[in-house]
Amino acid sequence: MRPHPAQSIWRSLALWLLMAGLIGAATVFLHPRPFLADPMDDAFARSMTDSMTKMAQDAKATPMSGSPDHDFAAMMIVHHLGAVEMAQAELLHGRDPVLRRLAQEIVVTQSSEIAVLRGQLGKADELCR
Repeated sequence: MRPHPAQSIWRSLALWLLMAGLIGAATVFLHPRPFLADPMDDAFARSMTDSMTKMAQDAKATPMSGSPDHDFAAMMIVHHLGAVEMAQAELLHGRDPVLRRLAQEIVVTQSSEIAVLRGQLGKADELCR
């Protein structure tokens, strides 16, 4: 079933805005930071850059089906996987106890949300048939 042309426009716009946000966020991490002197900080910066780059590439490579439920779940899985990777980098390199605790919560909650989204993705696919 083909979506209404207006729906296609809105989906395209939403995807474009998501990609622009991901690319914009990734560029923040791609610029060299002269204040980083500690090799651990450099490893952290590389980890964050790699996570953001991978998330942007995966989002761009995720095909849109035309089903809002399917497409939402597919893109949120990519988004949450990126967040989990970044949180794991904070746990490996970070020192701030508040941010480390938040990173732990991100790993736990977004990992469980990924599982729910993957389950719903299968249901959304069945509804499209």
